[in-house]
Amino acid sequence: MKTTHVKRAFKYRFYPTDAQAAELSHTFGCVRKVYNLALAARTEAWTRQERVNYNATSAMLTAWKKTEELAYLGEVSSVPLQQALRHLQTAFTHFFGKRAKYPRFKSRKKSRKSAEYTTSPFRFRDGTLTLAKMTEPLDIVWSRPLPEGATPSTVTVSQDAADRWYVSLLVEDPTVKPLPAAGAAVGIDVGLDRLLTLSTGERIANPQHERRDRTRLAKAQRQLARKAKGDGANQAKARRKAAKVYTRITDRRRDHLHKLTTRLVRENQTIVIEDLTVRNMVKNRSLARAISDAAWSEFRSMLEYKAQWYGREVIAIDRWFPSSNLCSTCGTLQDKMPLNVRTWTCDCGTTHDRDVNAAKNILAVGLTASVCGAGVRPQRNTPGGQSATKQKTPRREP
Repeated sequence: MKTTHVKRAFKYRFYPTDAQAAELSHTFGCVRKVYNLALAARTEAWTRQERVNYNATSAMLTAWKKTEELAYLGEVSSVPLQQALRHLQTAFTHFFGKRAKYPRFKSRKKSRKSAEYTTSPFRFRDGTLTLAKMTEPLDIVWSRPLPEGATPSTVTVSQDAADRWYVSLLVEDPTVKPLPAAGAAVGIDVGLDRLLTLSTGERIANPQHERRDRTRLAKAQRQLARKAKGDGANQAKARRKAAKVYTRITDRRRDHLHKLTTRLVRENQTIVIEDLTVRNMVKNRSLARAISDAAWSEFRSMLEYKAQWYGREVIAIDRWFPSSNLCSTCGTLQDKMPLNVRTWTCDCGTTHDRDVNAAKNILAVGLTASVCGAGVRPQRNTPGGQSATKQKTPRREP
């Protein structure tokens, strides 16, 4: 069996000096400027029925640096600027492949501040990392060790809305290997009151991180809204205070999902989920906030790449499969099943918990798809529905 190493990102917090912070902020601004200039050039060419590729924008970058107006682009490392052009090329590739919308311009206030360095513009020696244009290494908090002997192939520096600085090191991790085969399989029904209900009968509560901090968040947002526009220092202070509440919610949610998905992948060989279109579901204004707080898309994403790492299988079944209406004991399909009905009794005499029953049906149809390549399910009235299909777990680098 051929051994393949997983490329894995290790993210650490660091504390830059004033000079380093100024250099990185300047680099972030140049990256954003180059991305927007290239996007504008490609958009203009698109209106003329012309296509501009990465090589053309790279040549444009060289010309821009020679102009008086954009000469400052030459003051920062050229590698993050080239990487911005590559990211734009990837965005257009996804657009032409109908996997994403047309690329959007980066905003100074809203877009993520980051710069990506490949091998040449940084030096990693004896546990210290020094970036191009800097004389001192970054003061990194090594909260966990890198794999022994690992050398970063890519370094990404970022600053979040709460003004916290992070560096992400992409390395090959030989410690990530397929786990021993497990005979267990589990079906998962996601929800809002219960985050997950497993076919084993286990119910995992929804922590509702955003709801728990909603009062604190509302107070911070009110304070920010009261600040007069142009009141730089006070407005920035209020913005950081609100951002800290957001990051607290995000960090706690991500930590909980990481622990949960790791446990599910370690305990089960096959995991069956529903192929939900979350971006359409959040258009429901009554449920959008709760669905976003549950982070179903992030849960599935974590589940898929960890399953790929550890040799497990994730199967996504047709979102229209009537998992709640179908009796998992006798197979009788109920005509209606309103959301307020949490328990129901089938004609065969079996009393079902709605979510546990749905998880059992999801598992059953998922295992059928795994064996046959397509699921078998009762007929339904919704036209154009698809059978349950086995989803290939995509390759992903964290």
